[in-house]
Amino acid sequence: MKNQPVPALIPRLSAMMFLEYAIWGAWLPILFPFLQGHRGFSNDQIGSMFAVGAVGAIVAPFVAGQIADRLFSTQKFLGLLHLAGAVLMWQLATIESYSGFLAFSLLYSLLYCPTMPLTNSLAFHHLTDGQAQFGKVRLWGTIGWIVVGIAMGQWLLFVHTPAGVDEAAIAAAQNAGRADAFKLSAILGALMGFYCFTLPDTPPQRASGQKVAIAGAFGAVSKNPLLTLFLLTIPIACIHQFYFVHTGGFLSAFQSSAAGAINSIFGVGGGGLMTVGQMSEIAVLAFIPVFARKVSRKSILVLGTLAYAARMALFAYVHEIPLDPIVTLVLGVALHGVCFGCFIFLAFMIIDEEAPTDIRASTQSLYNLVIVGIGVIVGSLVSTKIATWAQSGAPTLDYAKPEQTQRLFAAPMWASLAVLVLLLAFYPSGKRASATA
Repeated sequence: MKNQPVPALIPRLSAMMFLEYAIWGAWLPILFPFLQGHRGFSNDQIGSMFAVGAVGAIVAPFVAGQIADRLFSTQKFLGLLHLAGAVLMWQLATIESYSGFLAFSLLYSLLYCPTMPLTNSLAFHHLTDGQAQFGKVRLWGTIGWIVVGIAMGQWLLFVHTPAGVDEAAIAAAQNAGRADAFKLSAILGALMGFYCFTLPDTPPQRASGQKVAIAGAFGAVSKNPLLTLFLLTIPIACIHQFYFVHTGGFLSAFQSSAAGAINSIFGVGGGGLMTVGQMSEIAVLAFIPVFARKVSRKSILVLGTLAYAARMALFAYVHEIPLDPIVTLVLGVALHGVCFGCFIFLAFMIIDEEAPTDIRASTQSLYNLVIVGIGVIVGSLVSTKIATWAQSGAPTLDYAKPEQTQRLFAAPMWASLAVLVLLLAFYPSGKRASATA
C-alpha cells in the first residue's frame, strides 16, 4: 500500500537524487588518474583503493536495509550517513599515505554505499506508480552527475591548466588539481545530509513475517527471474567498474590534442567528457518506462549487454576505425546510457516488481551489493591486473599508446559477449511489464 500523495513529491525526490549522485560523480571519474598520476600509487594499490570503496555495499544489505526496513526512519538515517560521510570525504583531498587513504576510503564506503539503495527505496515507498514515475525521479541523479562532471572539467581547465608549459607539466598540474573533487563532494554531501531531514517521513515497516528483512531478501533472490538476474549482474558490474576505472584517463589522453570546442564545453581531465554518457542516460531513462511496457524484460537486458560489448570495442579499436578518434570515443561514451538503462536501471524495476513489499529495501540493498560491492571489488582488482598486463612491461599504463589500450579494452569486450551468451541461454523469456504491473 502506497502512502497518501505528498505535496511537491516529484521535485523533492528529484532534488534528493540530484545530490545523491552529484556526490559520487564529483570524484569517481578522476580517481584512477589522481591516485596514479599525483599520489604515485601502483596498480595493485589503486585496485585495493577501489575495492575497499565497495565494502560498504556489502555491509548495506545486512545493516542499512535492516535498519530502514525495521528500525529507523529512512530519511533520518540517510541524513546522518551523509553528514558523517562529508567529514571523511574532505580529508581524502589531503591524505598522502597509502594506508591513510585506504583507511578513510573504507570508512567512507561504509557510510555512503548504503545511501544509494535507500534513496531508491524511499522513492519507491512514496511514488504512487513506481514503474511510471521512478525514471523521472532517478534521471535527476544523472543530471547531478553531469553538472559536477562538467564543473570539475572546467575547474581543471581554468584553474589547474597552466599556459606556456609542456604536456607533462600540464598533466601534473591537472592531476594535483583533481584533489579539489573530494572537497566538492564533501560540500555536496553536507548539503544532502541536511536536506534529507526535510524529506517525506518514511517509517520502518512493521511486518508480521520475517523479523530479519535480509533473510526474506535472500529468499526472494533464490527464485527466478531474480536468481539469474543477480548472477548475470556480477560480471556486468565488473565490466561497469572497468569503465569507470579507466575511461577518465583514457579520454584525458585524447583531449590534450582535441579541438578547442570539445574542451571549451566539457573541460579537461576526462571526467567532463564522460558526462556524454550520462546525457544519453537521461534519454534512455525517460524512454525505458514506455519501452518496458511493450518489450520483454529479456530483450531489454540483451540490448544493454550488447551495448557493453560495443562500447569496449569502440575503445579498443579506436585507432582502426575510419573516424576522428574523438568522434569514435564520444560514440562509445554515449553508449553508457544504453548500458546502464537497459540493464542496471531495468534490474531495479524488476526487483520492485518481484520482491515482497516489506523487504524491498533489503532486496534493493542486496542488488546494490552486487553492483557496487562485488562488482566494484572484483572489477577494480581485475581492471588493474589487466592494466598491468596491457602495459607489457612498461612502468605505468600509457593511454596514448594504442598497443596498450587495445589489449586493455578488448578484455571486457569479450567478457560482455560471454555474458550475452549466458543471458540468452538462462534468463526466462516472455515476461512483459504489462503482465506484471
